[in-house]
Amino acid sequence: MQFLGLGLEDRIPDATTVWLYRERLAKAGIVEKLFEMFDAFLRERGYQAMGGQIIDASIVPVPTQRNSKEENAEIKAGDIPAGWVEGSANANKLAQKDLDARWTKRNGVSHYGYKNHVSTDRRHKLVRSYAVTDAATHDSQVIGQVLDPDNTATPVWADKAYRSEEIEALLEELGYTSRIMRKGSATKKLTRREKQGNGTKAKVRARVEHVFGSQANDMGGTLVRSIGAMRARAHIGLKNLAYNMRRFTHLESAASATA
Repeated sequence: MQFLGLGLEDRIPDATTVWLYRERLAKAGIVEKLFEMFDAFLRERGYQAMGGQIIDASIVPVPTQRNSKEENAEIKAGDIPAGWVEGSANANKLAQKDLDARWTKRNGVSHYGYKNHVSTDRRHKLVRSYAVTDAATHDSQVIGQVLDPDNTATPVWADKAYRSEEIEALLEELGYTSRIMRKGSATKKLTRREKQGNGTKAKVRARVEHVFGSQANDMGGTLVRSIGAMRARAHIGLKNLAYNMRRFTHLESAASATA
């Protein structure tokens, strides 16, 4: 099989060949299609999305941008800093800067990059759907994009960041059963029963951490060194696809061992 004319079937490709291949995939916009094709293969092999789904998002960092306060303000506004335009003294900076990534803060720590939003099925811990955004996009804004309508069960688990009246209404409208963790406030503390319910939900929701942990620890980390949202989407999409391939081989090995 020819892979976009790069001859990847002939030998173990070097880093440049892999980069060119990924670049062509990104520009062709077919990573999502490849992901869907492999998901169809999984279902054909009997790995249907079952038991409900777990939604979560993970920050995917890119190299930190050392910009001035004024440059960051222009980038956030969607503009190219005046000092980076063609003909200016720092025009070379434009080719080295990711203007699509954004800053966010989690647990008091600042991060710059993107987010990998995923839906995994509870039964197999396979990624069934994903979306890529900049890191500043709130997790809850993407839930409608990543819900898997083909899961055989209706429950949806997620942490309390996804809890809102709007999302509860959306899930009900679409026929899902919310298992999103509840959150208290300074004026309305969680009851003992609600806390116990959160503990039960957390045990299921934690299964999605296997996806992000595997990508970070067993698959070369999550840092994206490419520049721009197009390449980041391709990189993250391929990472999700590679995770599913690894997970599939594990599930097949486990099935063979118990046969």
